[in-house]
Amino acid sequence: MDIRKVKKLLELLQESDIAEIEIKEGEDSLRITRSLQSPEIPTYVNTAAMENTTSASVAPPAKEPKPAVGLDGHAVTSPMVGTFYRSPSPTAPAFAEVGQSIKAGDVICIVEAMKMMNQIESDKSGTISAILVENGQPVEFDQPLFTIV
Repeated sequence: MDIRKVKKLLELLQESDIAEIEIKEGEDSLRITRSLQSPEIPTYVNTAAMENTTSASVAPPAKEPKPAVGLDGHAVTSPMVGTFYRSPSPTAPAFAEVGQSIKAGDVICIVEAMKMMNQIESDKSGTISAILVENGQPVEFDQPLFTIV
């Protein structure tokens, strides 16, 4: 694995509120975990070398996101890990508000991932009944962002 990629991942992790990231390339895997009380320590694991050792410690599997409880309507979920933004800039109005009618394909928020602003479009027409994430909050893959009725 290229050290420049590892350094870039560390920079991105420091700039975001993400606590853990895991990357796999072929037989190599990299897990970076950040704790608020201790400095970041990248862990590089060569799985081919682990097969040859008899007592290798393996990191626990990543926690699966908890399903949202009590969602009424259709949930629009995040297609990626990143930072949720309701508007294109801090001074601009929000893309969508609770009670607003939207059509399928309307941009309803932005998820920033690796310094790329990704517009998230509604996959269903209807009325926004809830916004489930605060502006600037980190989001996980498949995390519900909005509910539409």
